[in-house]
Amino acid sequence: MSNNPIGIFDSGVGGTSIWKEIHQLLPNENTIYLADSLNAPYGSKGSEVITELSIKNTELLLSKNCKLIVVACNTATTNAIDYLRKNFDVPFIGIEPAIKPAALNTKTNAVGILATKGTLTSALFSKTSGMFASHIKVVEQVGEGIVELIESGKLHSDEMKGLLSEYLKPMISANIDYLVLGCTHYPYLIPMLIELLPNHVKIIDSGEAVARQTKAILEQHNVLNTSISKVKNEFFTNGNVDVMATLLGSKFDVEYLEF
Repeated sequence: MSNNPIGIFDSGVGGTSIWKEIHQLLPNENTIYLADSLNAPYGSKGSEVITELSIKNTELLLSKNCKLIVVACNTATTNAIDYLRKNFDVPFIGIEPAIKPAALNTKTNAVGILATKGTLTSALFSKTSGMFASHIKVVEQVGEGIVELIESGKLHSDEMKGLLSEYLKPMISANIDYLVLGCTHYPYLIPMLIELLPNHVKIIDSGEAVARQTKAILEQHNVLNTSISKVKNEFFTNGNVDVMATLLGSKFDVEYLEF
């Protein structure tokens, strides 16, 4: 079992930001990454559809003998992970916006969250937010259009910069000192966000925490790969191969797969 791969899926290429953190912390682990770009973004879909897509992705990864599955998508986690955990006999790692550290550390009592509609309207986000952020101002912003631009290779476009400028205005007006990124596509925006935000604003994403949790669960189940044999990292997409290849760099091959 320990040589079996870690499976990772997202509604597209964004979850590669999570894969990078996992690969950095656990370089001996074999991985299989699944980008469901054909159905991106998940954030605008209903809970039932998101769950169906998550089941499809899970079944494909299990058919490739994955020992653990990382749901590298905030929307899929908040809408489907409870169902996945109840119905599949494999550990799942989920992702939700890191509102807790932002709420606990803010000095201005105002934090911003940029996320998909599916995440911001979910019961899980509402519960976490109510538990940790009820005493502060939380400026929520649906990142409409961002995922689509990244998926179509327009990460560094003027259109993206214009969208972000618009979305950050109310946050800057509210004097936020933390910006929480609530979608795994969004860490790729960090250089642009730093440019647009005041210097005192700290940006938080969940990647590092997810990698640490992945390691902890592998240790708990005694399936950490300690072998020094050649590591295999496989990347599959049902969308544009070039977009994912650009984000990963030339070291890794991306394969088109219909699913």
